[in-house]
Amino acid sequence: MSRLEKNGLIDRTQKLRFTFDSKFFEGFQGDTLASALLANDVKLVGRSFKYHRPRGIVGGGAEEPNALVELRSGARREPNTRATTAELYDGLEARSQNRWPSLDFDVLAVNGLLSPFFGAAFYYKTFMWPKAAWEKLYEPAIRRAAGLGRAAQEADPDIYEKANAFCDVLVIGSGPAGLSAALAAGRSGARVILAEEDFAFGGRLLSERTTINDAAPTEFVDKTLAELRALPNVRLMRRTSVAAIYDDCYAAVERVGDHLRTPEKFQPRQILWRITAKRAVLAAGALDRPIVFGGNNRPGVMLAAPAQTYINRFAVAPAKKMAVFANNDAAWTTAFDALDAGAEVAALIDTRDTVSPTLAQAAQDRGLRVILGGEVFATKGKCLDSIELRAAGKTEILQVDGLAMSSGFSPNIALTCHHGGKPVWNEAIAAFVPGECPPGLSVAGAATGAYSLSDCLAQGAAQGAQAATEAGFKATAPDTPKAEDAPRALKAFWHVENSKGMAFVDFQNDVCAKDVVLAHKEGFVSVEHLKRYTTLGMATDQGKLSNVPGLALMAKQSGKTIAETGTTMFRPPWSPVALGAFAGHHRAKDFRPARLTPTHALAEELGAVFVEAGPWLRAAYFPRKGETNWKQSVDREVRAVRESVGVIDVSTFGKIELQGPDVGKLLDRIYINTFSTLPIGKARYGVMLREDGFVMDDGTTARLGQDRWIMTTTTANAAKVSQHLDFCLQNLWPDLDVRMASVSEQWAQIAVAGPRSRGLIAQIVDDASAVSAENLPYMGALETTVLGGVQARIFRLSFSGELGFEIAVPADQGEQLARKILETGAEWDATFYGLEALAVMRIEKGHVSGPELNGQTTAADLGFGRMASTKKDYIGAVMARRPALTDPDRMGFVGFKPVNPKEVLRAGAHVLAKGAAATTENDLGYLTSATISPTLGHAIALGFVKGGAARIGEILRAWDGLRGTDILVEILAPAFYDSKGERSNG
Repeated sequence: MSRLEKNGLIDRTQKLRFTFDSKFFEGFQGDTLASALLANDVKLVGRSFKYHRPRGIVGGGAEEPNALVELRSGARREPNTRATTAELYDGLEARSQNRWPSLDFDVLAVNGLLSPFFGAAFYYKTFMWPKAAWEKLYEPAIRRAAGLGRAAQEADPDIYEKANAFCDVLVIGSGPAGLSAALAAGRSGARVILAEEDFAFGGRLLSERTTINDAAPTEFVDKTLAELRALPNVRLMRRTSVAAIYDDCYAAVERVGDHLRTPEKFQPRQILWRITAKRAVLAAGALDRPIVFGGNNRPGVMLAAPAQTYINRFAVAPAKKMAVFANNDAAWTTAFDALDAGAEVAALIDTRDTVSPTLAQAAQDRGLRVILGGEVFATKGKCLDSIELRAAGKTEILQVDGLAMSSGFSPNIALTCHHGGKPVWNEAIAAFVPGECPPGLSVAGAATGAYSLSDCLAQGAAQGAQAATEAGFKATAPDTPKAEDAPRALKAFWHVENSKGMAFVDFQNDVCAKDVVLAHKEGFVSVEHLKRYTTLGMATDQGKLSNVPGLALMAKQSGKTIAETGTTMFRPPWSPVALGAFAGHHRAKDFRPARLTPTHALAEELGAVFVEAGPWLRAAYFPRKGETNWKQSVDREVRAVRESVGVIDVSTFGKIELQGPDVGKLLDRIYINTFSTLPIGKARYGVMLREDGFVMDDGTTARLGQDRWIMTTTTANAAKVSQHLDFCLQNLWPDLDVRMASVSEQWAQIAVAGPRSRGLIAQIVDDASAVSAENLPYMGALETTVLGGVQARIFRLSFSGELGFEIAVPADQGEQLARKILETGAEWDATFYGLEALAVMRIEKGHVSGPELNGQTTAADLGFGRMASTKKDYIGAVMARRPALTDPDRMGFVGFKPVNPKEVLRAGAHVLAKGAAATTENDLGYLTSATISPTLGHAIALGFVKGGAARIGEILRAWDGLRGTDILVEILAPAFYDSKGERSNG
């Protein structure tokens, strides 16, 4: 066991049992999985991606590249979780990844022997020949080897939430700078959110022993948190990682139940927060960096700052006997803390020739062996058992099972780059610091490159007060407490040359120093090319550890400075976000929540059978007692409309209100026909095209006043058309004086159709004369009241071909209106009908709908060629005139009926000439919509055929290979019923 007998912030009274690769271990409350594994002397935790080399814990937090494990089992199995951020709980199950058959013996470790052939971009050069081997050999093998962990095969039983939060000041990180910033802003009265990705507040203060006001740093943390918790305007959010900065918000993930074996009932596992903040302070600290030398990837080699964390926070000695290899003062404190805690430190190897007398004296007082001007150039053992070093021209072997390395610190500046800001190289600290930050974001503490504790406290207080002031509050920075500053000097050092063995830059992706050299030789010297050619800084690392050492090696190869070489850009997210958090409740039936029509409850009472229509749940038909199949119900509903009166809820149509003096101009530019001449009180059918000349949507637009219009769209394209109009107004014609709003949800719309419809409507409206033939002619529109004062819009339109009206009322009055219509029309057996009957009637009338508006048809294809104006320009006009789209032999819209009236047509059948073989070359067209018409007494269909209307009267075949039918059909005009449109006038 490597658990230290003293120190640490763990609760030794609460033992927690867990398993790793089916072996049982114990840890304590306050451990991470990584600290608990180290406490149990588990050094080997994974295998690298490419070479399957043994890997151990190298970091202490979000930067960990090696210790990626699977947590839990079954439906809750979660791959690729960092052991360094996984909070230990009783019963935790963890498994190593990317190995077979076991972690200790991995067959694919043979890849390490083939490493000379697996250099940078080997896949570009290896899998090119023979060409036939790609599909049969290379691709299957690569797919089997790809990835690290295994995703669960069952549905995730947990729930994920999305939430919004608003504050004046958001503080990201709770180290010394973050706590000071939150305190300064909170005291001003500003609404403050303090977000910390760890499960404990305090940041580096939990890992260091430098004092604040002559007391342990944890006392400062406890005192500050107590005051923040007492402020009602401050919200503390631990286990919350701010992952990205977007134009209008900060995206953060709160791990609500990840530290529990099973989340409590109704408790989400994670919440994806959308935080809107007036100002934000980034106090994310800095990360220790590795040194590139032979064998630096061996289990037992870790970063110095995380080693200090394991010693001071978790009371764990990372090794029985360790050494420290560094180029900076901060790593010396790791060695001192290890010795003071009772661990054994064999030597401290520093690449510098001189250090401060204070450090040298402190080492001498502890009996620590110091080797200046030294380098570690090799390591040995499956898990580290010795290191080889050289100094003053001599080499030496040290028997150690742990090595803490450090080449200095890199500020955590990723979030500052999410708006395209470029980091700036600071030679004094050998690191990139923030450049231009996103609007409203300032940076404090170690994230700016200010590593001293007093500077972090002072900067945090100043930035917190400034953020609160800019948010409109009176704030002053509190007095900075007295802090003990640990030494932080360094001399840049990146790579031990002439090392033994492979020297790794990126541990997870197995990118070595030689790969960077090869990239330079082959011309991939741009940092973005270097990243993609070698995979340096990809996957979960995203440059946290590997970026700066890799850039330093490329800079040396190219003879440039690191500043001249530049850096790759940090993109969101800062830390991985589960797909479940992005999805939230949008899964299964909730993936696209069903939208209910205003008359849904009434339809349920009437026994409706519902169907999903786009995002809506709509009534398909209304079976009555004695009807044994759906066709009987549909036929009855069709006959009711044709012979008496029918009612249907058409609220799902898109409704867009347009206002302004230039609406007519806009409509002329988006519709193929002219709308600017439309009189007030009239509606007009229109067709709009995409830019490529194909039909986007159709619908009616009515003019309600001089500058007031209401557009209707198809249900399926409501959102698309709204986006299209928005694009036109914002980008194409921003000079047009037009305002638009989608009002689909605000209005319920009930259609009443049939010979008795006018008589019925006259009893619903408050002024019966308003709906007379004279006052409301076909394609008329008016505003009036119904049901004793309810605001209403009435349109005389007909999709069924019968005399028809559509009444629009506020959505909350839709059900009342529908019930009143049924009650009033009871004497005529007013019948609610569904989508199936509507589809039958529109096919009988030859009206186009979704199957015909499939994105591959032009206005001319659909028979609307004469509607297209030649006196104006409109979107898609030029492209619609392309030769291929105006070819007379192009497929045109027609109707079909079987020669034998007893035969049934089905959509999807292909049209062939009599006697022609069923081949693609002989394909003349296809059927898009088909039904058995109760009005006509036989099957009919709509579709397309080459030559279109010119083939009316011909006898062809409808061949359906899927269903095994081959039917002779006659080509007709698409309007099978009331072709002159006389019935729409009543």
